[in-house]
Amino acid sequence: MSTKEEDKLKTVPEDSVKDKESTEKTTKDNGETKIVDPEELIDYNTFDQLLDMDDDEDHEFSYSIVLNYFEQAEQTFTDMDDALEKKDLSELSRLGHFLKGSSAAIGLKKVKETCEKIQNIGNKQDEVGSASLEEEVALEKITKLLPQVKAEYKEAEEYLKSFYDQDAR
Repeated sequence: MSTKEEDKLKTVPEDSVKDKESTEKTTKDNGETKIVDPEELIDYNTFDQLLDMDDDEDHEFSYSIVLNYFEQAEQTFTDMDDALEKKDLSELSRLGHFLKGSSAAIGLKKVKETCEKIQNIGNKQDEVGSASLEEEVALEKITKLLPQVKAEYKEAEEYLKSFYDQDAR
């Protein structure tokens, strides 16, 4: 990746505020402002590999991959909501596994990590997969993790959209 692209990855839109640690201000639905550190959201080594697949400075290919991911993630969240309503832990585990892989492929660290927890808990194991859980405990934990992963996804989505908007393919 060129120095220009590296700088762009660490910058934020003009209408947001940037501080020394390369953070971005975003506004939550409730009007609160939250500081987002892109380095907590994005694995730059992985995202860099995705950008390397683009032709020259044209990011159409990587952008199409990212847009496809957004569509998949939205559908997966809908499917997770349905599976949670049905108390279907095995489906929640499967969906967590699926979204974990997709998130890892484009470098979304927080989403990947939380999806891995959902995958493990859906298998009635603790977050790291080392101890057994009762079904009700697993459902309670996933009920708390699902809004968390959706919020992490939204943060990453906003950041990636701002990256590609700045790029103006």
